Amino acid sequence: MSNAPNILVVDDDVAVCRLLEDYLVEHGYIVYTAHDAVAARALIAQQRPAAVLLDVGLPGEDGLALARHLREHHDIGIMMISGAGETVDRIVGLEIGADDYLAKPFDLRELRARLKSVLRRYARGEDSGATPAAAPQDADGMATRCVAFGVCELDLDRCLLLDPQGNEVPITRAEFELLRVFAERPNRPLSRDQLFALALNRDWDPLDRSIDIRVARLRKKVEADANHPRVIRTVRGIGYMYVPAPRT
Repeated sequence: MSNAPNILVVDDDVAVCRLLEDYLVEHGYIVYTAHDAVAARALIAQQRPAAVLLDVGLPGEDGLALARHLREHHDIGIMMISGAGETVDRIVGLEIGADDYLAKPFDLRELRARLKSVLRRYARGEDSGATPAAAPQDADGMATRCVAFGVCELDLDRCLLLDPQGNEVPITRAEFELLRVFAERPNRPLSRDQLFALALNRDWDPLDRSIDIRVARLRKKVEADANHPRVIRTVRGIGYMYVPAPRT
């Protein structure tokens, strides 16, 4: 099954690794396991997985530190798994760029559903596990679709955010999906529930602040003044709304 996504499970609990490996292999995935960050880094360099299931409580370098490294250097899906399920860990995990967060004990079917959702976000126009290389034009040499977004420009075809000088602004895949949803629905208030469904392909948990965290990060990148946002505006009692600059 050459097209099967490669999944890396990183957990110091051997039994958990074996359980996830058996279950995911049964459902068509190629699975590698590692029990610490050192082994995980080595496997990622060799196998370039499509997604990583990453335990927070690793020995030595913990899962949060490894997730931060992965987000800075690789365009792959990251799902954090925690034995504690503490809110602070979940918020920190999402804040550093994890795509999803699941607390132990979890239902294997729920984990697979969330994993499929994460993989879908990274499968658009690219092979699973590969780091996409940005092309300046499409296959026909035509200019790609770009949308002015605050002080930046959003390239919808190449999945890039560009600063006024044309340089790439680092964003996670989840942040791009959020910007895409806003760009496709200008001047329309969107609830957090809608944003979760449209950008993250899952339902909103009222205790989950990841949308708010991502909006705050994006405002620092696209707003002229992040403390007084005019592009991604808060709509009280609803959520957020993208307001394009008026045409001149």
